[in-house]
Amino acid sequence: MPVLKQSLAFLRPIQTFFNRSPPPIPFSDHVLTLPPFDHTPRTRLVFGPGTLSRIGELAKELGTTRALVVSDPGITKAGYPGRAMELLTAAGITPELFDQVHENPSTDDVARCVEAARKCQADLLVGLGGGSSMDTAKGCNFILTNGGEMKDYWGTHAAKKPMLPLIAVPTTAGTGSECQSYALISDAVTHVKMACGDPKAAARVAILDPELTTSQPHRVTVCTGIDALSHALESAVTKKRTALSTVYSRESFRLCHAGFSAVLREPSNVDARAQMLLGAAYAGIAIENSMLGAAHSCANPLTAYFNVVHGEAVGVMLPHVIRFNSELPEIRAIYQSYFDGDLAARVTELLWEAKMPLKISDYGVTEEDLPRLAALAAKQWTAQFNPRSVTEADFVELYRAAL
Repeated sequence: MPVLKQSLAFLRPIQTFFNRSPPPIPFSDHVLTLPPFDHTPRTRLVFGPGTLSRIGELAKELGTTRALVVSDPGITKAGYPGRAMELLTAAGITPELFDQVHENPSTDDVARCVEAARKCQADLLVGLGGGSSMDTAKGCNFILTNGGEMKDYWGTHAAKKPMLPLIAVPTTAGTGSECQSYALISDAVTHVKMACGDPKAAARVAILDPELTTSQPHRVTVCTGIDALSHALESAVTKKRTALSTVYSRESFRLCHAGFSAVLREPSNVDARAQMLLGAAYAGIAIENSMLGAAHSCANPLTAYFNVVHGEAVGVMLPHVIRFNSELPEIRAIYQSYFDGDLAARVTELLWEAKMPLKISDYGVTEEDLPRLAALAAKQWTAQFNPRSVTEADFVELYRAAL
């Protein structure tokens, strides 16, 4: 494994990485041209250990009386939806539970959630769980309030009517969905992932309680953690990046880079969990203002054809996309300002530390699969935001480098 050996040759003690601050941004001798932006904060962030206890008062402040808590069976088993429902009841809110969300939610998940919301006449949605639960709650909100089908909202600004208030409660530190106005929903028939967004779909409140992330299985911690790191690094360099998104991308990377190794060493370390959770939320804000790039374009076909978990799919491709983008001097300078050294090799080190696969052949991908993977990757909407233009042939080479 030449890449791994090369990366390990440069491996410094983890404690060194944990203690040091990111290098300063290189100064230029000319005035920078800053692209314009228009940003309205849409989501109130309530952060800190134990903040789930505030869900009742926050729901009451929104003037609601009937809540549908959207989650999945694993989170229900952990007891968090039950606790949330007790707190909502104590505040005078009548809660019902829909906990049948699947990983990578489809239009079928949304349809079942809409049925549950109509049955209980919900005037508040609570997305409690990972990105799948929060995205299902958002998808439900579109259909419940505006009618039609999920595909009608593919893109942005298609919802014409007001939407219900949403409280997002992430139990993983990864997707940043709690700070985004988009829901990523797969078509149940074609399996195409649709990014459906509207400012009205953003959560009114996001409760960031790191104590809820301590029960994650190791693999979930790893996959979501790598996903959060990839969000920070991809949003940092897209064609849509702005002075505002850069602030969130940089702080997200600082928090997640320091917190990831610490969480792997001490899974019950709430402070490290808090770093990862806040870093993931900041990355979500960065994505909202900057979008993502080629690593995510490469990841979705791996998930569709080989059932690779999203975080793993992004992680295995990210070092190769970093090297591809680094051919542009401006982007190489940005990467170097985030990490003083070989950033691609550093990402490989983190994957190795987390015991994640470093090659897509580990998932069963062969040379013969590359053309169809590349064809689908080129159609992914995030490809257009990558800082270096990516052709279908480029995607073949990116997959080949990861093979």
